[in-house]
Amino acid sequence: MSSPPVDPLLPGEPGGEAQPGPPGWLLRVIRDRRVAFLVVGVVNTAIGFVAFFGFDDLVRAAAPQWEGVAHNTVVLGLAHVVTVICAFVLYRTLVFRVRGHVWRDLARFESVYLVSIGVNWVLLNLLVEWAHLVPKLAQTLIVVLQAVWSWFAHKHWSFRRPTEAAPRQSTGEGR
Repeated sequence: MSSPPVDPLLPGEPGGEAQPGPPGWLLRVIRDRRVAFLVVGVVNTAIGFVAFFGFDDLVRAAAPQWEGVAHNTVVLGLAHVVTVICAFVLYRTLVFRVRGHVWRDLARFESVYLVSIGVNWVLLNLLVEWAHLVPKLAQTLIVVLQAVWSWFAHKHWSFRRPTEAAPRQSTGEGR
């Protein structure tokens, strides 16, 4: 029998934030949840780059009149939708392995990404319009910051579950 995934604050253990389901195939292979998060993050980042690069080219071809901030905003918004849906499914099923509360988890997950996309939008436009980087390079630099932010936000907010509370002792009041 294999031992559980390694994580100093494994959700569901003292100090953890979630009650995960049984480890799936990824956590049986990669037993450290942080490493599994990075692996899924790499896959999702690749999906995000494909979406961003594809929408960058598509919007440039479909609406060449949109330049600068308008172009970047549309491309970022379209890529955001694709990437968040993929990321939610991958992190929820492969890394955090939580059950129940799908809509609450999705709302929390999206709230993390709304903060992230807001910061992304500001940085992307600063780097493109003021630092004169091409959007693809600027977005590549921003992704590194987002990886660190998302680990903590998803672990402690998106997929958090209350820890098991000790049974309440009756005070005798209200009898």
